[in-house]
Amino acid sequence: MRGGGLLPAAVLALGACSPAQDVAADNAAANVAATRFADRMAGAPPPAPPAEPFEEEEKTDFLEFAYAYPAQAAAIPFLVDKFGKEAASSKADALKMAREDSASAKRSGYPFRPHSLETRWTVAADTPRFLSLQSQTYVYTGGAHGMTGYDGLLWDKARKRETSIKAVMTTPAAFAAAIRDRFCAELDNQRAEKRGAPVVRGDDDFTECIDPMEQLLVPASKDGNLIDAVVVVIGPYSAGPYAEGSYEVRLPVDAAMRGAIKTEYQDGFVVAR
Repeated sequence: MRGGGLLPAAVLALGACSPAQDVAADNAAANVAATRFADRMAGAPPPAPPAEPFEEEEKTDFLEFAYAYPAQAAAIPFLVDKFGKEAASSKADALKMAREDSASAKRSGYPFRPHSLETRWTVAADTPRFLSLQSQTYVYTGGAHGMTGYDGLLWDKARKRETSIKAVMTTPAAFAAAIRDRFCAELDNQRAEKRGAPVVRGDDDFTECIDPMEQLLVPASKDGNLIDAVVVVIGPYSAGPYAEGSYEVRLPVDAAMRGAIKTEYQDGFVVAR
């Protein structure tokens, strides 16, 4: 009888406590969920959208201007700032020159020819260690023809800073010794192809082998894994007459070239197969 009397009392007690416990449990669960959500939002913000290539183009009565760089550069704040300042400065200088030329032409009674300044950066190598960029700039200031110039930039991803191809060499002299013979032979091959006849040595830069270290050296990669070549970019008038245009001499990395790279950078270069 005692047992039978206790069971209904226990059931009533449980029934009386259940709603309060349910509310407390619901509140606790909601608090935990809110806390986890806040922690997740604070500790792991949503990923930034992928960088987009940059291009600025503007055409006025005085100047046709363009400046562009690829998405790989747009993803690096340092390069965005560097290129932004370079674009603004070069545009301002070119526009000033064009306005002055226009005023001078008007005073002299000559027709004014609008100027042009176009710079475009492209990717030569995008490896785990390096981002190598090359630019081509076309400048026209009203003369018989425009001129094309080149520049390069090497970004060390491991150290998160700008460097240069010469900074990764043991010494420029050692690197020059490692590439000179191959460079001269390939340059003459390209000269002969453009001229339709073998190169005959003379006493001018159009027949002699020029110094590759005075030209633009651009690290390059075919597969995006390691630097497997260095391209020597030679502008008009440096290795041949204007009509021959520019030259690009691609030198695959060999043991001698890799040996002229500082030890701490050699893991970013590979001997081409």
